[in-house]
Order: sequence, then C-alpha cells, then structure tokens
Amino acid sequence: MTGLLIDPFGAPYLARALVEALILGALCGAIGVYVLVRRLAFLTDAITHTVFPGVVIGFLVSGQAGIVPGALVCAVLAAGLFTLIASTTRVSDDATLAVLLTSFFAVGVVLVSRQRSYTADLTAFLFGHVLTIDRDDILVTAAVAVLAVLVLLVLGRPLLAGAFDREWARASGYRITLLDLVGNMLIALVVVASVQAVGTVLVIAMLVVPAATARLISDRLPVIVAVSAGLGLLGAWLGLAASYSASIDHGVRLAAGATIVLVLVAGYALALLGRGLHRALVRRMPVAR
Repeated sequence: MTGLLIDPFGAPYLARALVEALILGALCGAIGVYVLVRRLAFLTDAITHTVFPGVVIGFLVSGQAGIVPGALVCAVLAAGLFTLIASTTRVSDDATLAVLLTSFFAVGVVLVSRQRSYTADLTAFLFGHVLTIDRDDILVTAAVAVLAVLVLLVLGRPLLAGAFDREWARASGYRITLLDLVGNMLIALVVVASVQAVGTVLVIAMLVVPAATARLISDRLPVIVAVSAGLGLLGAWLGLAASYSASIDHGVRLAAGATIVLVLVAGYALALLGRGLHRALVRRMPVAR
C-alpha cells in the first residue's frame, strides 16, 4: 500500500501533478466551506461556465499561453457583475446566475462554432489534464493559494459572519456588498487556478464535496475547515495513485482529474453512510432514567 502511494511519484511529471493536486485539494477544501455556508454552489458552477468565452478568446489570441489570462478576465467579470446585479436589483440570485451563465457560455459556443474543429487544448481545459502541469502552473496555483490564505486570515470572520447571518452582519457595520465581492472574486480565482488540472466541468466537485463531507463529520466550523482541507489533500493523493495504478498496472485508462473527484465522492458516501449508522445506533440505545 505504501509503495502504491509513493512509488509512482518518482517520475517528474507525476511529482508535479501531485504537488499541483495537493495544493488544489487543500485550497478548494478550505474555500469550499465558505461556498457551502454561503450556499454558493450554483455561483461556482456558473463561474466554471462563464470562463468558457475567455478560454476561447485567449486561445485564439495567444494559443495555450492565453487560456488562463482569458479565463481569469471572464471569471472576475462574471463575479463582479453578479455581485453588482444581485445588490442593486430585485432579481433573485439564482435568476441572475442563470442569465450570466447562459449568456457567457453562449458567447463561448458561438466563438467555438466559428472554428473548423474543437481543439485538443480546449477539450483538455474543459475536462482537465493534471499530468501536463508544469512548474509555472504550480507557481500560479501556489500564488492563488497564498492570496486565499491571506484573505481568509484578514477577512475570514467578516466573510463567515455575512454568510451565516447577513442582517446581523449589516447591523454590526460590515459592508455586505464589499464582502460579497471579495468572496465571489476569491471563488473566481480558485476556479481559474483549478481548471487547468481538473477542468471546468469538475471544479465544482473539488470545491463542494470535501466541505459537504466535513459538514457530515462535525458541527464546529474550525473542525469543518481543517477536515475539508485534509480531505481535499487525501482525495487528490489517492485519486492520482488510483489513476496511475489502473492505467499502468491494469491497463484501464482513467482520467486523473475525474478519478480525484470520484475518490472525493466516495469519501462523501462513506461519511453519509457512517452518519446514518450512527443515528440508527443512537436511536436504539436505551434512554437513561
């Protein structure tokens, strides 16, 4: 078992993939708690779609090197527009997200439809390709992780206060719109940092599943954050190892990013089962009189 978890990562490309996956696992796990508490899973899903036109435009302008900057511009623009519209109109948050998601994604589809074929580069960006990660990609992800940690250290309490009780936070003097903008921008940065490894389709699972699993395990917020980040780390490591073992040892090709997500979902299923069994045992226990 130890050999399975360590031996494959002696190869440089797998070592780089592991470092990237571990950073993303911890980062998505920590930020995912805010997403879960604030109920922004749909926003995360919307941002993963709104980056699509930026991906296409960036690729058409500068090739592979332009994909991440293009995605970042669209992600930040979408997060900013959502915060502005949601704070100044009567339109509900889910309706606003639906409008932004469909409009941005439609622009991306129109741009792609004007090309002769779908390129392998864009397909990899949609579904992830963690095994091609290079040193520059790791540095970008690490920079986003450091920025996220700094934001959480400085604004973690106000962000969570606004997430749990917006009226109380507003009465306490917090600027809710500004906090929403910071939180939404942070989610956008994490999404863009993650898509190169796991793709836009699977980013939402990296953000939501570890946090949801941790919520099943504990009710204390500090414990939830720590467990969520730990589960992200563990899921990334086990997912990469399982993908390598299946592909090399058994001849079954498994996409690394998707395998990581499946490992995280399996962890959620186990936690859900364990919680159900615990409740059943508690009900069967005799009540002391």
